[in-house]
Amino acid sequence: MREFLEEALDHRDDGYGRSQKQQRRELPKRFYTEVAVASAEGGHTVTLDGRTIKTPTKRSVVVPSRILAERMSAEWSAQGTHIDPETMPHIKLINSAVEGGEPARVPLIDEVLKFCANDLLLYRADTPRELVERQEKVWDDVLIRLARHHGVSFAPTVGVMHRDQPSDTLARLRARLDPLDFITATAMVSITGIMGSGLLAMAHYDRLIDRDAAWTAAHVDEDYQMSLWGEDYEAAARRARRRIDFDAAVNVIEWLRDPEV
Repeated sequence: MREFLEEALDHRDDGYGRSQKQQRRELPKRFYTEVAVASAEGGHTVTLDGRTIKTPTKRSVVVPSRILAERMSAEWSAQGTHIDPETMPHIKLINSAVEGGEPARVPLIDEVLKFCANDLLLYRADTPRELVERQEKVWDDVLIRLARHHGVSFAPTVGVMHRDQPSDTLARLRARLDPLDFITATAMVSITGIMGSGLLAMAHYDRLIDRDAAWTAAHVDEDYQMSLWGEDYEAAARRARRRIDFDAAVNVIEWLRDPEV
């Protein structure tokens, strides 16, 4: 399922299209010399030559975690003669969160729950045996952990035909998501979209699995295909780029748990 969701975006960067994209893209020149972290109302910010950073639509960027502000500062500092947003995953994510702000919080939570209701982990292969066993081993473990933690049940199915999940399960998962602030909700949507699974995002958020276990679970199907046909260079490159964005979103969630850090 994750492959279907990502295919359109992934193939924009394939072959000739990627080279054309790079030719068209003109990166802005670096316009600042000094980068620093400063205290601000509501938390911490990054300054460029003493000026507070802003989003592309000129919204001031303030985050509650100092370590997050320091990581953003490091990404600004690491830019060379030109600024490449693709090398600034934490800044991209925070800019997106700030642009959406509080009004986007509920729609973002809705999006995570929508994935949970039709999740990657709930739709299983019927063949081949090796893939079926791998899905059962990895995905059932996650579902059991979530079920015990939240006091819910899930209804996995074989194939791709939609199967409704218990309404009480979705209600309880929604109750868990409702308190999220808009930055954390943005990070959760990023993780959910990258993995194709709201349940894996929630399992990680609830500390039922670590980031590497979540990443492995999200790629059970892909890794099985790779074991049969070998690694494809372009697919591996796309996966590596997704991992960078995934790690940035995970970092944001972890750092916002303790904003005084």
